[in-house]
Amino acid sequence: MQLYNNLSAKERAELIEQAGKERLTISFYKYAKINNTEIFRNHLFIAWDALDVLGRIYVATEGINAQLSVPAENFNAFKAHLDTISFLENVRLNIAIEHDNFAFLKLKVKVRKKIVADGLNDQSFDVTNKGVHVNAEKFNELIEDPNTVLVDMRNHYESEIGHFKNAITPDVDTFRESLDLIEEDLRAHKEDKKLVMYCTGGIRCEKASAYYKHKGFKNVFQLEGGIINYVRQIEAQGLENKFLGKNFVFDQRRSERISDDVIAHCHQCGEPADLHTNCANEACHLLFIQCDSCKEKMENCCSTNCMEINRLPHEEQKALRKGQGNSNDIFKKGRADHLPYKKDLRNIFETLKTDKV
Repeated sequence: MQLYNNLSAKERAELIEQAGKERLTISFYKYAKINNTEIFRNHLFIAWDALDVLGRIYVATEGINAQLSVPAENFNAFKAHLDTISFLENVRLNIAIEHDNFAFLKLKVKVRKKIVADGLNDQSFDVTNKGVHVNAEKFNELIEDPNTVLVDMRNHYESEIGHFKNAITPDVDTFRESLDLIEEDLRAHKEDKKLVMYCTGGIRCEKASAYYKHKGFKNVFQLEGGIINYVRQIEAQGLENKFLGKNFVFDQRRSERISDDVIAHCHQCGEPADLHTNCANEACHLLFIQCDSCKEKMENCCSTNCMEINRLPHEEQKALRKGQGNSNDIFKKGRADHLPYKKDLRNIFETLKTDKV
């Protein structure tokens, strides 16, 4: 019985193009007790592979976190299968604002210790004692309240290209970093302020809201369904959009445009830009923001060194990479020291922190 992909990403992309059929990009999550994660994982793979589902799905004893795409013609069958699983019946599905048939090119269902790497000891607090879920209308009302502290629970490279106005955007690389940092910065406002949180689809706020209530915050709220669901609601109900820029997504699309505002800058020249790209040098592959002008000038590379390497014949590039492993720069998400604009911003930020002290 097949429990793995038998096609490469390139082969899958060719089949998708030949089929010419629309695919829907979907995400969902659910915290629930799963006793045998391996059996559950295998069940999902077999059922979803038959429906031509592609994506990245994490399964853990605490639940499931899924980002995937499914042929539009198979959506009803996919939803029907979800409804046969007791804890996934009528689960909220966040359907993307912008679809890309090539958003995912493989079906990966992986067993993990947690569905989001939060670094928390779940036994130390009540994870079911969550904050108040609010819809888009209530969220808009709350964030205009001067007694509200609005916090973006995403990472810096996500909030850099788009966030809600007046939001606190922690300068962190990972979700686990943000939890204690936010708690420390807002310690003085645990009782007198409303703590309102948001993230991409809601999953990070689920755990964070319970954690902050455990830490003594009295009024904790979270945006139901995250940014993705917010956009759906404001469009359907004709509400004011208070999100600026683009919503970062973790698939081949990299982002969805929510407003026309370009709030980020090219990491190489500082001009307005909000398109993430990966360095063309496969040994680097750094994710960073690059404008069209720098893209042409730097040949889609993050540095002159990478540009010179990328010009070499393919076999010479492979020889240089041999035995080197993956570069840690891949995970710096635009923080590499050779990106002049980002380096200048970090220096300014550090100076401001010193001045405050």
